[in-house]
Amino acid sequence: MKSRSSGQPAGQLSAARPVRRAEEMETDEALALLDTVEVGRVVFTRNALPAVRPVNHVVDAGDIVIRVQDDSTLAALLSAHAGTGVVVAYEADSIEPFDHLGWSVVVTGYATAVTDPHEIERYAGLLQPWVEGTTSGAIRIRPDLVTGFRLLPSSP
Repeated sequence: MKSRSSGQPAGQLSAARPVRRAEEMETDEALALLDTVEVGRVVFTRNALPAVRPVNHVVDAGDIVIRVQDDSTLAALLSAHAGTGVVVAYEADSIEPFDHLGWSVVVTGYATAVTDPHEIERYAGLLQPWVEGTTSGAIRIRPDLVTGFRLLPSSP
């Protein structure tokens, strides 16, 4: 069986020199890049195991705002931890499928329910639900840790 990525037998590594390098980025640049894409993945704990859900987002004053269905697992977790919030990670990227150049950003922080009715209404206009179901609220992720890197062409 051949590897899809290298064309070599599975488990056999190529001795070819990597064609790209990773370069870490500053927090401000990472958050600015998040604002250039609409879709990311929210990561949270479900029954002591990681759960990942794709969602659309907006970046608002340095926070990441998402909407999930009212009956979702993440909404239930937030309801159970209303005073403290829930630790989550949020990842988004833009990596070209052919040359594998691009970037990835991961935000780790606390997710809390947005409670201000005017903000909820504003986010409802900015973030349209993808699937059927009731989506009446919004969730704010306040970043505590922001990491990001660019995949760039390798130096000669």
